[in-house]
Amino acid sequence: MDLFSSHEENMNKLPFDFPQTDGYSSRWDANLNGFIIHIPNGIIFYSEAYFNKKISDRSIEYFLENDTVDIKNYVAWRNLDKEQLLNIKFKNINWRHEQINMYGKSVFLPRYSAWYGDMGKSYSYSGLSLQPNAWNKGLLYIKQEIEKVASVQFNSVLMNWYRDGDDHMSWHADAERELGRDPVIASVSFGETRRFVLRRNDDHSQKVEFPLNHGTLLIMSGELQHFWQHAIPKQRKVSNSRFNLTFRVIN
Repeated sequence: MDLFSSHEENMNKLPFDFPQTDGYSSRWDANLNGFIIHIPNGIIFYSEAYFNKKISDRSIEYFLENDTVDIKNYVAWRNLDKEQLLNIKFKNINWRHEQINMYGKSVFLPRYSAWYGDMGKSYSYSGLSLQPNAWNKGLLYIKQEIEKVASVQFNSVLMNWYRDGDDHMSWHADAERELGRDPVIASVSFGETRRFVLRRNDDHSQKVEFPLNHGTLLIMSGELQHFWQHAIPKQRKVSNSRFNLTFRVIN
């Protein structure tokens, strides 16, 4: 049985361009309030506004609450170096500006991040080995709401804070050993709209692009991580923050 099964007919049209060719299809599911999308070797669930504006606005406040900076006014987060970030006492999220080795040099990732999960659910990527922060009330609420659609009990979440359009995510697949063979990855976004692009491993001309808006939920499942890569490209015209939470099951 499919992860997302429904007998309803396609009621709405996708709010973005989508390939009209063999292997690609979509249908609206009124019960889940989103689209079930099939692409070659993958299944995607897309709900443009899964979380309403009130909850989405409150989520951003929750992620940024601190004892140092007044978030009600504009904050030039990009101008803060690592030491300044460490001096900000965030109340709810343990944000970090991680460094990785690239071509023999230590460089900062183009985003802030945080790793939360069940005890012992460590995660490794890009040469980093992350130990989980303990769940808090806000993250558990978001997780439980997403699990209603995914029918999966997630035990971890990777949070990424894109300060503006210069922060980005390069091409990659969520195919680390800890995630298992065909992982279900649930991604929810808050803040500025950013482009989410998929490209086929064996044919980079095959691409599908999704707009990730304030409150959008996108769930990847099936064989997708083994046949497709995804990225968040730079968008220089984007001046404000976007927060992305990707919920996972670490084995």
